[in-house]
Amino acid sequence: MRPAAHRLRRLAWTLLWLAVLPALLAWAWGQPFMASPRMLWDVSRAPPPAVLPVPVDGVRAKQIADTFGAPRGTDRTHQGVDIFATRGTPIRSATRGVVVAVREGGLGGRQVWVLGPGRERHYYAHLDDWAPGLSTGQVIRAGDVLGFVGTSGNARGTPPHLHYGIYGAQGAYDPLPLFRAGAASTTVR
Repeated sequence: MRPAAHRLRRLAWTLLWLAVLPALLAWAWGQPFMASPRMLWDVSRAPPPAVLPVPVDGVRAKQIADTFGAPRGTDRTHQGVDIFATRGTPIRSATRGVVVAVREGGLGGRQVWVLGPGRERHYYAHLDDWAPGLSTGQVIRAGDVLGFVGTSGNARGTPPHLHYGIYGAQGAYDPLPLFRAGAASTTVR
C-alpha cells in the first residue's frame, strides 16, 4: 500500500508542476528582462524588409550615390553606401531589432551593429559618437537614435558620413534600392 501512495504523491506533484510551469513561463516571457529575447524571437521569424527609411536625419534616398561594390584599394570592395551629412547629425535605426555590438576599432571606427528582421545585420559605421546609454542587448525600434554622423575609423580626413551596410544570409547587399523603395512612404525627420 505504501508504494502506491508514494506513486500517487509523485504523480500529484508532477501534475502540479505541469500546470504551474507553463503559467510561470508565460509570466516570465512578458517581463521587461525578457524584452531582448522576445525581440530576437520576433526578428528571427520576420522576413527581411522590402523598404527602409534613410537612417540619417534630413537625407533623402535620391541624395545617396550608389557606391556598393566599388573598389576600395586592391583587396576589397565597398560593402555598403556612404550617407553624407553634417557632423553630429542623428543616425537612426532603419529597423527594429537588438543591438548586438557597440564598439570602436578597425575600418569602421565607432560602430553599431543591429540584428533586425530576417536575421539581417545592419552596420552603422564612422560614428562621431554613440547615442547616450546605447548598449549591447538593447531593444531598438525603427527610428531610435543610435549615434551621430562622424569620421571615425578609416573615414578620418573625409567629409562626415555614415557608412551603412546590410549583411544577410548571402553576405552584404546594396541597401540603396530599399531606401529608394521607401522614399515615397518615409518623411524626412
